[in-house]
Amino acid sequence: MTSTTIHPSTFRSAVVSTRLLPSHFTSVLNAYGRSRVLNALTKGLRKGGLIITDEHGTHKFGNTEGPEVVLLRVHNPAFWTRIVMSHDLGVAEAFMQGDFTVSDLKGLFNLWLDNRTTLSRLSNPVSSLFAYYSALAIKTLGRQTLGMAKWNVEVAYDTSNSFFQCFLSKEMMYSCALWGDAEGGVRGDLDNGPKQEDLEAAQQRKIHSILNKARVKPGDHLLEIGSGWGAMAVAAAKLGCVVDTITLSREQMAMTEQRAAEEGVSDRVNVRVCDYRELPSEFEHAFDAVVASEMVEHVGPRDLPVFFRTLDWALKPDRAAFVITATSQPEHRWNAYQPDDFARHYHWPNTHLPSPLSIPNVVQESVPGKFVLHHLEDHGIHYPRTLREWNRRFTANLKGDVVAELRERHPELCSDIALEAFKRKWQYMFVYAEVGFARAYANLNCWTFTRPENVSEPCA
Repeated sequence: MTSTTIHPSTFRSAVVSTRLLPSHFTSVLNAYGRSRVLNALTKGLRKGGLIITDEHGTHKFGNTEGPEVVLLRVHNPAFWTRIVMSHDLGVAEAFMQGDFTVSDLKGLFNLWLDNRTTLSRLSNPVSSLFAYYSALAIKTLGRQTLGMAKWNVEVAYDTSNSFFQCFLSKEMMYSCALWGDAEGGVRGDLDNGPKQEDLEAAQQRKIHSILNKARVKPGDHLLEIGSGWGAMAVAAAKLGCVVDTITLSREQMAMTEQRAAEEGVSDRVNVRVCDYRELPSEFEHAFDAVVASEMVEHVGPRDLPVFFRTLDWALKPDRAAFVITATSQPEHRWNAYQPDDFARHYHWPNTHLPSPLSIPNVVQESVPGKFVLHHLEDHGIHYPRTLREWNRRFTANLKGDVVAELRERHPELCSDIALEAFKRKWQYMFVYAEVGFARAYANLNCWTFTRPENVSEPCA
């Protein structure tokens, strides 16, 4: 088995964690960081309450008599340096390394969102410089080249198939489910408790929603960009479509081929390991529809025009459609320059989020007159429950053979400390993203485009 690097840490985190700096200099940095952070919290935390306890005592901020006060205990003074050097990314790295524990991680994220405009003093020239460089690199320095794209995918998706099976639903859709009344809606797990098979039902609803939007029918030729672990391809094949699905992950290719065989549709599912920029010549104008589920974030702003020109090239000249879903940033805070953050560094390297309107704009600029925007939805309210379900399954199932295989494939996880940091990274992500979508800080959009004058059904 090949070994894939598990999300290497930032240089700043490595410097702090490995104690490369002289001890007296480290002490000065920690003291400076502590002073700066406590001062920023004193002046900037206006909503909610936070109590921090460290080796020097207890510090209260905001309304600490309220029912939802957050308690944070600092175990390692490096916590303060991480925040000064890396701002919010530093908080994530401190959590992963066990530098602090908190009574309510979700509450901590909500405190940040409630006070982010008044906590601007937490930022400083050092963290701002790192953020500026990373944003510039992601947008302009080719972080989505063919070579980098393969590495990005390996780091994000090739941890091991059994690892992803420990928290995903049975068909292994690693994207937002759509919750219906049968599962109690987007709060069904909170109102009625989580139930077995709810996640599976919601993911099947999502799969068929996308295929319906793509207007595929028996005999159609479907191109899927980003195979995942085969759920969409197998479902389309069972509807009678012929599916070509592409991925850069050999782990995903193997699972997709296995699942197609198990479902008896191998003759209608062809899996290729290739980039969307490397499609074979016979794909020209060969497809009735294209689908890409939470993949376009990996394309990057520099290559989005190439991506949409590729879709135009692959789709039939008339009566064709494409459907893409992606995490996006709302228009009021979207920026073409997006710095490295926790999700971008430790889960989906070098991704770049669109906005709801940026995608239609790039489509029209790249292939003017070739497509019309038929439909735009925001599924963001469906993601928090999806993430809660994943978190529950992850907590229950990351053990035994799953951990043994992780350690075999990734020897760096043989250390109990490293394995704990790996677990905390995922637990942090599930809650971090849950709060972001629950507060509409992020969107999950679904765009449907069709060829012009292509009605969904006869109406006259």
